[in-house]
Amino acid sequence: MRFEGPVLIIFHGARRDRGVEALVTRARIAAGREAAASALAAGFEAVIVATDTPDEFDTAAPGIFVEADPPDIEFRLDHRLREIVKRYGLMKPAVMGAGAVPLLGTAEFQLIAEQLNQRDGRFITNNFFSGDLTAWTPGDAIERVGAFTRDNLLPRRLRDEAGLVPVVLPRTTATQFDLDTPADLCVLAVQERLSAGLRAAIDAETLPLGPYRATMRVLCDAGAELIVSGRVGSQSWHYLERETACKVRLFSEERGMAAAGATHLPRSLVGYMLDDVGPERFLERMAAMGDALVVDTRVLEAHAGVAPSREDRFLGDLFRADEIHEPFLRRLTEAAAAAPIPVLAGGHSLVSGGLMALNDIAWLENDRREGLIR
Repeated sequence: MRFEGPVLIIFHGARRDRGVEALVTRARIAAGREAAASALAAGFEAVIVATDTPDEFDTAAPGIFVEADPPDIEFRLDHRLREIVKRYGLMKPAVMGAGAVPLLGTAEFQLIAEQLNQRDGRFITNNFFSGDLTAWTPGDAIERVGAFTRDNLLPRRLRDEAGLVPVVLPRTTATQFDLDTPADLCVLAVQERLSAGLRAAIDAETLPLGPYRATMRVLCDAGAELIVSGRVGSQSWHYLERETACKVRLFSEERGMAAAGATHLPRSLVGYMLDDVGPERFLERMAAMGDALVVDTRVLEAHAGVAPSREDRFLGDLFRADEIHEPFLRRLTEAAAAAPIPVLAGGHSLVSGGLMALNDIAWLENDRREGLIR
């Protein structure tokens, strides 16, 4: 079998089927199904789902091929991707994780297909420095790329090692919002325009939506001030300055922290203040400077030299401090839950595409309250 047209490869690895991780896993599967349907509607020739839980995806749907990961072989993303591209003879592959860019629709996939169909020697991505979705042509260019363990490194490698020319998708809420953590689930839960399948996969009753709704009111209030701390890029800063009514106090630190890995020792100015005064006093001082705080806690954890489990991090995003084992994160979560201002805690997606998606729905609800729309 050989595909000449665009083909979407979706990777999904089940993490855990219980606890708070299951909340995210369930939504990521639903998002993967939606992405497959949107890609096929946009003219993609096929969708290949590579997963260790093949029963979660529809093997009978036309155009969808479900590839079960071999149970006796250690999973390596780069090896698995090359093997799929070669075996199916893919000329115009696109790759993403099941939870990546869950708001991406048919129109965005059509744009990707159009770019792939124009000519060889290019790649398309939603983020050059940390790609959630990357497509390229010719497909065998992946053979010129060295080993990699994270798909967000692929855009730079395709340029630097395979010599392809980058095409970056327009920065919109749909292209920048990613589904990685419970904080991202909270952002999705307050959206109005979700597919029935994705909404059904989100257990909104278990999510702390109060602080999110309070922060939405801050975004539309010209007399209010929002504090954002973490891996915030210049594009996100420009968006906040342009699209929100409130003032924005921004602490942008440790961009590229995940990509740098062990070669980089994270250091955070906000983290130093947290070291000096402790979580409780830290939140009091933040409350004196603004009306809501959105914080990328992964930067603070890295600065503190702690590595909580994924379950602990997700519990922190949900403010379930009593269940967290890591002492630093438990104390920080307790302080955030008791803070005098609304606090949103999460990862990189929260302080980038998450804020964009939250602002979109905030203005929709604000305009409805003001009688500007019905």
